[in-house]
Amino acid sequence: MDEDKRVKRLISGDKAVINELYADYSSRLYHFAFGYLKSGADSLDIVQEVFVNLWNSRKNLKKNSNLEAYLFTVAKNTIISVFRKRLSEKNYLENLKFEVVDNSIDTESKVNYDLLAEKVQELIEKLPPQRRRIYVMCKEKGYTNQLVASELNISLKTVEDHMTKARKFLKENLSEYGFIALLYVALFLS
Repeated sequence: MDEDKRVKRLISGDKAVINELYADYSSRLYHFAFGYLKSGADSLDIVQEVFVNLWNSRKNLKKNSNLEAYLFTVAKNTIISVFRKRLSEKNYLENLKFEVVDNSIDTESKVNYDLLAEKVQELIEKLPPQRRRIYVMCKEKGYTNQLVASELNISLKTVEDHMTKARKFLKENLSEYGFIALLYVALFLS
């Protein structure tokens, strides 16, 4: 169907055209979003948001609007918003980590924290060499799993498997340290 006719139908409030557009573009939009977000649920949310935005903004469309360009521009902008939100949440958690450490109730808590951090370092040293290298790249250097896979020339699944096993090993070996260890695990190893 001619895109100009679709735009006119959309502007006039024809709900059937949204279903047509969804059938034509939802899969491509999903894969576009997934390429950036690596999350099926987030990608589905992006697709839904794109079509809600299209419907809500339909009266602002020009009669010769390029719907495909519009849909992918909205998707791109929504993905950028998701990244900004993730970065904001990550920064908040980073600040929270430092507040927990800096605002410790007393010297004993700080000493306990230092001992725990030392124990974690000892446990990291006990990881198999490849697992330790992957863990350090992800957790201490801040590399993404994808970047680690690329740098080490291994699959993303292998990186994820090593990270899962490293976290499990650390959690199991820190459980004897009680509440402060649980807090440490929640803040630093998740």
